[in-house]
Amino acid sequence: MSALPLLAHDRPEAVFAYRAGVAVSCAQFLADARALARRLPHAGHMLNLCSDRYRFSVGLAASLLTGKCTLLPSTHTPDTVRQLQLFAPDAFCLTDDPGCPVELPQLYFDESSADPEPPAQGPPPPWSMPQIEEGQLAAYVFTSGSTGAPVPHRKSWGRLVRCVRTEASRLPPLDRGGCAVLGTVPAQHMFGFESTVLMPWQSGNALCAERPFFPADIATALAALPRPRVLVTTPIHLRSLLAAELALPPLDLVVSATAMLPANLAREVERRCGVALLEIYGSTETGQIAVRRTAQEDEWQLWPGVRLEIIEDRCWVQGGHVEQSTAMSDVLELRGPGRFILHGRTSDLVNIAGKRSSIAYLNHHLHAIAGVVDGTFYVPAEPPAAPGGPVTRLAALVVAPTLDAAAILKALRERVDPAFLPRPLLLVEALPRNETGKLPQQALQALAMRLTAASTDLAR
Repeated sequence: MSALPLLAHDRPEAVFAYRAGVAVSCAQFLADARALARRLPHAGHMLNLCSDRYRFSVGLAASLLTGKCTLLPSTHTPDTVRQLQLFAPDAFCLTDDPGCPVELPQLYFDESSADPEPPAQGPPPPWSMPQIEEGQLAAYVFTSGSTGAPVPHRKSWGRLVRCVRTEASRLPPLDRGGCAVLGTVPAQHMFGFESTVLMPWQSGNALCAERPFFPADIATALAALPRPRVLVTTPIHLRSLLAAELALPPLDLVVSATAMLPANLAREVERRCGVALLEIYGSTETGQIAVRRTAQEDEWQLWPGVRLEIIEDRCWVQGGHVEQSTAMSDVLELRGPGRFILHGRTSDLVNIAGKRSSIAYLNHHLHAIAGVVDGTFYVPAEPPAAPGGPVTRLAALVVAPTLDAAAILKALRERVDPAFLPRPLLLVEALPRNETGKLPQQALQALAMRLTAASTDLAR
């Protein structure tokens, strides 16, 4: 079986990463990875929890060099860790947090105590790049487990490499190399893993160790980087950046994923930043498979070799880097060779009074209302009672400091069918989004129930 290089960089002095704006060479990275590899336990599965993206990369490279597999669950709760132990009893945790609470055997990433490489005998060896067999198991990524236990999905080195090389080729200026890639998404998330770690590895670009969260921190981290600069982020971070009205350093590309990006938000980002914003589509199961420029088009363009097929009203994806035919959790409408429209998740579809819509479609119109900072429609966990039995109704939680509920409902009546107007529409200070901007249903429903109970008590 053929092998593929660990990195695409062709010179030892090429910039592999930036840490606090300071360049780190490929030679230094490989030395750090080999030093850590000598410290790894014999166990075959690594839970890599390093929050510093450079340290995460060193851990991932050490894992690959020693034939180990990286575990990437969506959360790190005690219950998730217990399920990981059942899946991989030999799992250990690599962490750069001295107070890491994960109850697994731990290896602390301490750069000050790195095991130096033994002195070479004779002249130094010529520059060479480690080669990893295409079929080597690189990682298991896990679905969220929102409908049951997290499901592992096998990711081989060759498939991961082909995917992120395609990504770079479709996202200029990343296709030319030499970019500094700053991500607001954690390296352990599938989008962050592919776009802020592996893609720079395999395209001659440089990753950034930091993961800024707040707008001011994002602006500061960008300013510390040379151009060309690329920001890899999420819709929730983009909304926060626009709301903060900060002067960002010049950007050369913005890349977004993890949630559907409203077209009006994409257009505003492009207007203010003066740069293209490209949106990535994919899933934990498949990895990324398509891209679009959301400000200008509704259709997505598939990665080469990836094919979609509708079977009994369900869309299946296969080919290219996708290891096996996989059912998608979204409603996709095929639009000719290699192109499709995304209508939302199958679980988002709602049918009220014989009329069908999706939560994603309704959220699109909610976010388009001037003054709405954030918000979401949802189906209440306990539908209201009626003479003929419980009825399906929608509710909404909205962040809109300058609006009241009546004004929002008036604007919605002009955009959506009356059957889908939210009852109730509750105003909140913030939604319980996680670090990638997603809304865990359990947290959303818990917040909604507390607010509904409080409003009922006030009514009494």
